[in-house]
Amino acid sequence: MTPLRERLSNAAPRDAATRDALRERAAPCLGVDPRALGAFRIALALLLLGDLLVYRLPGLRAFYTDEGVLPRSTLAEVYPTLEAVSIHAVSGSARVQAALLALAAGAAVCLLVGYRTRASTAVSLVLLASLYARNPFVINGGNTILVAFLFLALFLPLDARWSLGGSRRSDRRDRDELDGRGDLDERDGDERGTGSDRRVCSLGTAVALLTLVSIYAANAVSKYRSDAWMSGVAVPRIYQVEEFVVGLGPLISERTAVLAAVNWLWIALLAASVLLLVPSERLRTGVVLSFVAAHLGMAATMRLAVFPFVMIAVLLLFLPPRVWDAVEGVASKARVPARLAAPALRSDGGSADATASAPSVPSGVRRGVRVAAAVLLVGFFVALVWWQAAGVGLVDLPASESTGGLSEVSWSFFAPNPPDTSSWYVVRATLDSGESVDALGGGAVAFDRPPDAAETYPTTLWHQFGHRTRYAGETRYRPVAAYVCERADRSVESVTVFHVEQEVGPTGPVGPPEPQKRITAAC
Repeated sequence: MTPLRERLSNAAPRDAATRDALRERAAPCLGVDPRALGAFRIALALLLLGDLLVYRLPGLRAFYTDEGVLPRSTLAEVYPTLEAVSIHAVSGSARVQAALLALAAGAAVCLLVGYRTRASTAVSLVLLASLYARNPFVINGGNTILVAFLFLALFLPLDARWSLGGSRRSDRRDRDELDGRGDLDERDGDERGTGSDRRVCSLGTAVALLTLVSIYAANAVSKYRSDAWMSGVAVPRIYQVEEFVVGLGPLISERTAVLAAVNWLWIALLAASVLLLVPSERLRTGVVLSFVAAHLGMAATMRLAVFPFVMIAVLLLFLPPRVWDAVEGVASKARVPARLAAPALRSDGGSADATASAPSVPSGVRRGVRVAAAVLLVGFFVALVWWQAAGVGLVDLPASESTGGLSEVSWSFFAPNPPDTSSWYVVRATLDSGESVDALGGGAVAFDRPPDAAETYPTTLWHQFGHRTRYAGETRYRPVAAYVCERADRSVESVTVFHVEQEVGPTGPVGPPEPQKRITAAC
């Protein structure tokens, strides 16, 4: 053996030992229990199915076809890049959109049961990003967070627990190739954990955990830079914006003192988000459960689509082994099929029996893939942190990027400036006889504040679309007017779309409603 080859041969075990030591130290903070990975996969899949079937499917024709409120021609005019990259923009037919939605639902089901996990995650990511690009006016920050964590899920062993075993071998092979772990397979048996007593710790788990903490930290900064939040009036004011308030929300919207307390509790919880990374299992569990309770409260009182559930799904990754031991203790009373039990995992997420199933791949190729994956992950995380810093005003964006999109799907959520106006739409239909009627609710046209502004939006997607286009020009309202005309009575000669706003304070409306005409179109 040549001296150079001998030195390289001796260096490899030392490098592996150094990596092992680093993982051991980082695991309590940046590691993830394998059972948490399985639960996260299941939660992601359920979120995908819920978003597709509960929100998107009922509005398929209205929001994703050329017959709806955003035909492809308008999308190309407003967002030409999105129109060019979206698979869903290939056709404006309802049948094609339904087929793509069915394909996405099928991939989500595969992800749910852990079949071809990495492939089903990739297909879900591509189709979901394409769907959102087809109509960017019916998404919010929760949807973009879902896309971001679907991407990060590609670098996690999501089939670590509670997954079908039919494709485990091929999935492990893909995982080892992507993460570059083939050179770690020759470890001694006592260095391998069983998965229940050792957390998976890798660059993928670290980036996933740090990404959520960065979202909460950016929220905390945005709140600290807000006069409304730091004076305790932000939450009471938000609950006067009636189009957002649903469910149990109206019951507490008048309890200003309670909402003011919630204001300060939420700021304090955001400031404590760094405790999600502490090694203490009890403290970490308490912080996780506090965030879960806060997001459940949001879901019960506000119209926020998938946002609170996405955050809860990601929080599962932070739950320590003690919690999952308790979960398995409860679940042990029910019989679980043996094929759903996962093999032993190493601390970096690879399986203990990967040596037998891994293909013969040159070590140089494995290292290249590992380095590329690491660069991609780190670059993705840095870009997200920079984008969030720009969103809260800590860094400046180039002039070409500072207009439009950043604030529309920001992850700051009602900060630094919470909404101070409640808004709704009135569509006046002019009949052949010259009489004017309300095209949406029937009866006489009135611009007064409705009894429940949330009911003026028939679905969450209609609310998102109306909220995102409220200050748009005729280009975006023209398809809306055409959509209303197509569904109006034949006696309607023309329609006029008004956006109505009314200023609100912590205790209710301030000032009269102000209607603003957006477009008048002949039918």
